[in-house]
Amino acid sequence: MTHTALTLLALVLVPVPVAAQFGREWKTDFSRHTVPLDEIVSGGPPKDGIPAVDRPRFVNVRQADRWLADREPVVLVVLNGEAKAYPIQILIWHEIVNDELGGVPVTVTFCPLCNTALAFDRRHAGRVLDFGTTGRLRHSDLVMYDRQTESWWQQATGRGIVGEFAGHRLTFISAPLISWKTFKETYPDGRVLSRETGHSKPYGNNPYVWYDRPQSSPIRGFFSGRTDERLPAKERVAAVELGGETVAFPFSLLAEKRVVQDEVGGVAIVVFWAPGTASALDDRRIAEGRDVGSSGVFRRDVNGRRLSFQPAGDGRFRDSETGSTWDILGRAVAGPLAGTQLDVVQHGNHFWFAWAVFVPDTRIVR
Repeated sequence: MTHTALTLLALVLVPVPVAAQFGREWKTDFSRHTVPLDEIVSGGPPKDGIPAVDRPRFVNVRQADRWLADREPVVLVVLNGEAKAYPIQILIWHEIVNDELGGVPVTVTFCPLCNTALAFDRRHAGRVLDFGTTGRLRHSDLVMYDRQTESWWQQATGRGIVGEFAGHRLTFISAPLISWKTFKETYPDGRVLSRETGHSKPYGNNPYVWYDRPQSSPIRGFFSGRTDERLPAKERVAAVELGGETVAFPFSLLAEKRVVQDEVGGVAIVVFWAPGTASALDDRRIAEGRDVGSSGVFRRDVNGRRLSFQPAGDGRFRDSETGSTWDILGRAVAGPLAGTQLDVVQHGNHFWFAWAVFVPDTRIVR
């Protein structure tokens, strides 16, 4: 059976009047959906009640350094030689930024309830899409919609779940969460999303104080799935999907080992972890959140040679084969391979409950 046939079989057909439960303002085709509609619940705000940033402005590193602290988390996107930082202190209030980077239309997203910072290529099915917030959640995760067809999309998976694009999937773009200090030192000529968004928000404040306490649970009413008790619900994981296999690397393990090597979907990878990045969901002020660190995931093969890595102190790493030193972004910064970039593997830093509910067959690296 073809992939197209499987996708069509996955669509659930229901009477059109179901649209009434979501509001008459939608032109979405609710007869097409790949998930039970009763799993999609109101998050409180209405359609676009959390406003996406559609005309983003940018400032340089020197200007952003006036209001960004070194440990603050930012989403890094690099395309075709252009690097941009999207501070979580802004994304936490908007959740979606529609932008263009290196000539590629992109959308950069953050769901605070799941700690999912993800970016997508906005080109899909011959169109350039732009996205807004539905005001709805599924398993606590942001449900986005594209303004061209008003199809609804699951942010955590990039999959269309309701409407014309139900069963489709967006293309992920690498978007690691790193510290502001790492960004400004690595990309001194990079651009930074400005606080001039056209909206008045208390940027720098966290409206979800203590939400990510390690032993806490998802908010009842927003999460209807089964929690996977193999890890605490709010454990951060570096989640990787390669070659049909999904693997989660718990931050508790990464913080202890600093380097973990594995094979996922037949691909040899290495996961780096370095301290120095604050949680955006802990303290009232994001800059004062506890240190949860950041991760990078890369292929281990360089020019036909497989490297093995160990921590080298000060948030750096060293390969055994050449003695070169590498940073959290997979760049060789000293040694025989200086200037080399490891091939990046797209990954997310999800809360465990938010990853496991969508990909329950995930293998956990212990």
